[in-house]
Amino acid sequence: MTRPAIPTEIKVLVAAAFVIAVGFGLVSPVLPAYARSFDVGVAAASVVVSAFAFFRLVFAPAGGALVVKLGERPVYVAGLVIVALSSLATAFAQSYVQLLVVRGLGGVGSTMFTVSAMSLVVRLAPPSIRGRCTSAYATAFLLGGMLGPVLGGLLAEFGLRVPFVVYAVALFIAALVVAIWLRGARLRPGQEQTEQLPMRVREAWHSSAFRAALVSGFANGWSNFGVRVGVLPQLAVAVHDDTWVAGAALAAASVGTAATLQFSGRWADSVGRRPLVLAGLLVTAIGLGLIGLSNGLVVLLALSVFSGIGGGLLNPAQQATLADIVGSDRSGSKVLATFQMAQDTGAILGPILIGLVADNFGFAWAFGVTGVVALAAMLPWLTAEETMPEMEMAPRR
Repeated sequence: MTRPAIPTEIKVLVAAAFVIAVGFGLVSPVLPAYARSFDVGVAAASVVVSAFAFFRLVFAPAGGALVVKLGERPVYVAGLVIVALSSLATAFAQSYVQLLVVRGLGGVGSTMFTVSAMSLVVRLAPPSIRGRCTSAYATAFLLGGMLGPVLGGLLAEFGLRVPFVVYAVALFIAALVVAIWLRGARLRPGQEQTEQLPMRVREAWHSSAFRAALVSGFANGWSNFGVRVGVLPQLAVAVHDDTWVAGAALAAASVGTAATLQFSGRWADSVGRRPLVLAGLLVTAIGLGLIGLSNGLVVLLALSVFSGIGGGLLNPAQQATLADIVGSDRSGSKVLATFQMAQDTGAILGPILIGLVADNFGFAWAFGVTGVVALAAMLPWLTAEETMPEMEMAPRR
């Protein structure tokens, strides 16, 4: 069967995602140093970094409600504008308190465009290629995230405030592109169709796949967005006593994810969502679970690549599952916001709790626990329904 091409509207979102990710990458390497320039310690500087994620988490329910009330496109554009203004204000902050406040407010805008972007992909992606669409979107974010820190390091030579200004400009451009190119996109039913009520979380909860996705989303946030980003670099430096190894380990993991995303979306559209999610969790568990035992550079980099492959297998299938559950003919922003909260919670708690384990028992135990978290997330997927439209084989629970 010939599958349809990726719609132009999805390509616009993919292009915007790349610009957004490049911009975020511009500021991520310089933000801690910029915070410390206000004569605060490491802990206070870390609070600035965490404030963004904290506000994303607490505003997620309201973000989902806004999408229901106002629609995906205006909330997406407004979210980008809020983050752009936050970044611009960050560049001109005059005190640590000002920096903390404006950076935290940026998390509100981030939740708005993240939830609405997920909802837009659900609305606009043809059911038979949802895996490919989510894979393309994830690839754009990943590649932008790889390029951004390199450019951010170069821009920082002109001053720590410069990357934040450039980030704001990039977000304004992305907002303008989306506002123009998606203004004619059909997101709501026409006059001849009946508008269906938005899907409520209580309704989605009846799907065993949704319940499983919440668990795997938490584990994914914990492992791939939390521990891999926050703790893996510390392991690399502790074992090899050289800071460049930390960057090499993260880059290796990103390469593994980027390479896998080139085909994992198609696999999710052909063999089903559940097998890809299970494979992704298993590979993540092995890669990150064993990496704490690595005592050589080659082994460290190989396991970093392997753990990245796990994320590349998991993400498109997981997102496609959510899209299958919500469907293309109704809003599911509150459902998607709930999933985003589960993932963000894992990303926030993972590095903190695993950091405590590392401090008290060592990196081997810390990453071993992370592997167990990923393995445990497989359990609900073993009995979850297959949501792919052409393969709905298992009964709903």
